[in-house]
Amino acid sequence: MMFTSRNSSSHPEFFILLGIPGLENFQFWIAFSFCVMYVVAIVGNITVLHIIRTDHTLHEPMYLFLSMLAITDLVLSSSTQPKMLAILWFHAQEIEYHACLIQVFFIHAFSSVESGVLMAMALDRYVAICFPLHHSSILTPSVVGKLGAVVMMRGLLWVSPFCFMISRMPFCSSQVIPQSYCEHMAVLKLVCADTRVNRAYGLFVAFSLAGFDMTVISISYVMILRTVQRLPSSEARLKAFGTCASHVCVILAFYIPALFTFLTHRLRHHVPRVVHIMFANLYLLVPPMLNPIIYGVGTKQIRERFIQGCCGKDP
Repeated sequence: MMFTSRNSSSHPEFFILLGIPGLENFQFWIAFSFCVMYVVAIVGNITVLHIIRTDHTLHEPMYLFLSMLAITDLVLSSSTQPKMLAILWFHAQEIEYHACLIQVFFIHAFSSVESGVLMAMALDRYVAICFPLHHSSILTPSVVGKLGAVVMMRGLLWVSPFCFMISRMPFCSSQVIPQSYCEHMAVLKLVCADTRVNRAYGLFVAFSLAGFDMTVISISYVMILRTVQRLPSSEARLKAFGTCASHVCVILAFYIPALFTFLTHRLRHHVPRVVHIMFANLYLLVPPMLNPIIYGVGTKQIRERFIQGCCGKDP
């Protein structure tokens, strides 16, 4: 096995990704469902982006944030799925060392970005429902752009140390990663050194980013519920709930598998490996696939533009 030395660290030229250990006989067929989900994610998110880009009436904060979410989903799913399908279909299990670290970076950075975008969307719903007369003056295009830039920079800056710290550490002789993509904790298990600092930083990032975002989202929806309950008519309350329903579904689709995947790394002795790996795969596939479907069905403006585009009707 070839190792490259640099300063006091050494690393293998490549790693071996096993795919889905325990389901080797079914990997080929499982890949078809993953491929369908990936295609739906790509087509759905590109369609949402196209509709928002071409319809100037949708250049509002909610849809600008939805564009950010679609771009994030495209990057997040495309950073893993092509390689995953190559592993499951063609047994192309080798991944070059630096390509593995790049995959680690993209997975965690854009997961953080997605969490931040969901938080920004919750703030948008809060302002729209609690301060409807001031919504356009508070969330101007400039403010939306700055929020998006902060969310992006936060994810990139917080996650970058993952790759830097791993690149400075020596690896053991094992090159095998028992899953379908390079993930921080999976790669860290191959390091032959004390990894407590890395693990502590990983927990810090998880709680400082996702924890903060979930807190803001929760507070926003508590305030929204209080405002909605004070609305005079049931019709107004239903309309207000309807504007939030799609976003709540997207939040649940993202955070539930993310939380399960995070916890199974810490409770791996109590969770079967197959279950853990399948959830880890679905975590990067289900939200990008569901988000455009949920918003396409749940958002009247996007649904109407899609139907008009398919049927060739003028608005």
